[in-house]
Amino acid sequence: MTIPAANTIEIEPTKPTEKALSFEFNAVFDSQAGQDVVFDEISQLVQSVCDGFNVSIFAYGQTGSGKTHTMQGPEVPDVETEGMISRSISQIFASMHNLQMFGWKHEMTAMFLEIYNDNIRDLLADKKAEQVQLRMGAGDGCDLVVSNAKTFTIEQASDIFSLLATANRNRAVAETKCNSRSSRSHSVFTLRLTSTNDRTDESHQGTLNLIDLAGSERLSSSESAGDRQKEAIHINTSLSMLARVIRALVEKGGHVPYRDCKLTQLLQPSLSGSSKTLMFLNTSPRADHVVETINSLRFGAQIAQCHLGVAKRNRAKYDK
Repeated sequence: MTIPAANTIEIEPTKPTEKALSFEFNAVFDSQAGQDVVFDEISQLVQSVCDGFNVSIFAYGQTGSGKTHTMQGPEVPDVETEGMISRSISQIFASMHNLQMFGWKHEMTAMFLEIYNDNIRDLLADKKAEQVQLRMGAGDGCDLVVSNAKTFTIEQASDIFSLLATANRNRAVAETKCNSRSSRSHSVFTLRLTSTNDRTDESHQGTLNLIDLAGSERLSSSESAGDRQKEAIHINTSLSMLARVIRALVEKGGHVPYRDCKLTQLLQPSLSGSSKTLMFLNTSPRADHVVETINSLRFGAQIAQCHLGVAKRNRAKYDK
């Protein structure tokens, strides 16, 4: 695998009769790129949350390719290794501070969900919590209502680290042949920022979704059995359902099968045109993972063809 240009990745042929496979994206980062360099690529999207837009950022790729590291960093992060979630929070707090001089006040809340075996669980609640429920609101079809999920008010940027620690303790992980600590669920971190201004009588709400998709894996490679096999089947099925939704959006054929599984139902607001959306495509440099790498790159190329429309600012008159 080589990176001949800043936005191009190539898979070298394994046989003399084959040609190299080339894929183009908005940006390509090699293994030496730091988390700060990667965050620079999404910082303007994150800034949109402060302006009242919905933003969704995905991490997709095979198991063990670094998706959770991209989103959260290691278990004990430092300024160099902290992931996209904590960097996003820090940037939003810096923007909030700068906007205060113009009369803006802000309230920030967060929740953290996972989809495990097609069931939605709250990563910030105890085991006795009520089952999280989803339903569509009465708006334009993009308004998702999440019931029974615990939300926390974020008072300062450092608050996020305790939430991440709680979520990591509660998230379903297990060892497989492909990864010693493999996430067995999809996770969705949601941040809601409500902004009001007494001087201008303005109010808007922005939402940031950071989505760590469980890794696709072939059962023959992961050697999963029992619970691990059941988890792998649910993961692969939900990712296939996501691919069907993406194909329907690309083809613009009418019906989009959002309700086929909990993952696509939860992600409907992120994919139906009301959100600015970006996807990280994580790949493994290992030669024995080349088949999964090619599958991921082909999926990413399909994503690049998907135009969701122009996101709208969530703005309303402020009632004092």
